[in-house]
Amino acid sequence: MASGYNHGVKQPVATGAPSLIHQFETILERMDIAKLFPATQPLEVELGCGDASFLIEHARLNQQTNFLGVERLMGRVNKVDRKGRRLNLTNVRGVRIESAYLLEYLLPANCARALHIYFPDPWPKKKHRRFRLINERFTTLAFQALSPGGIVYLRTDDEDYFAQMLEVFAADKRFCPVETPSTLAGVVTDFERDFNTKGIPTQRAAYQRGCLLFVNFQGKDPIDQSAPKVNKAHMRQGISSRTVIKPCALAYRRL
Repeated sequence: MASGYNHGVKQPVATGAPSLIHQFETILERMDIAKLFPATQPLEVELGCGDASFLIEHARLNQQTNFLGVERLMGRVNKVDRKGRRLNLTNVRGVRIESAYLLEYLLPANCARALHIYFPDPWPKKKHRRFRLINERFTTLAFQALSPGGIVYLRTDDEDYFAQMLEVFAADKRFCPVETPSTLAGVVTDFERDFNTKGIPTQRAAYQRGCLLFVNFQGKDPIDQSAPKVNKAHMRQGISSRTVIKPCALAYRRL
């Protein structure tokens, strides 16, 4: 996919444009998302936005959606600001804070349509794996932050971490696996582009919040064609091949 952002030529930052960095008044109360953006629109959050290459391009392509990029390093948050202002984007903001803290304590409940977690630190040593963002508690925190039907999008180049991601979400029946849209998969990070050039593949997964599983064992119930496409590669064994996944805010059926 061709990017609308020219990575070879730096465009000038718009003079007089307000900063796209959100400064917290307090980190003891949940954020008022409505105050961050000039327009009230659906929100997507990237936890660990790195050099902001994905965040800015995704925001450019989807200006009817607001985007929040989260990073703990100020230099990276500054890239959100510079790149966003170069493109005169008003639907993107950056915050400097730990992703896990923001997810647990600062994001309001049901505020986000999507969470993007791309190439998080894999903490490869066994003694450090407890520091991984995608752990046993992550699904509960993601469920809290996502609106009904919201989706967590995951990418990594680390096979061991990817296996842990699949295991964590498979254990939480409040989420079900869905396909990553090709248009979204086509928006890559700069790190991802470098990895792919070296022959290192991207491991992807996506999970939707609040799924009701309708299992058509008798073949009598109509199949819901509006349901999101199931990622069969990630479905756990024992579920009928005719399982249909339908967004549902309040009801669940455990298999």
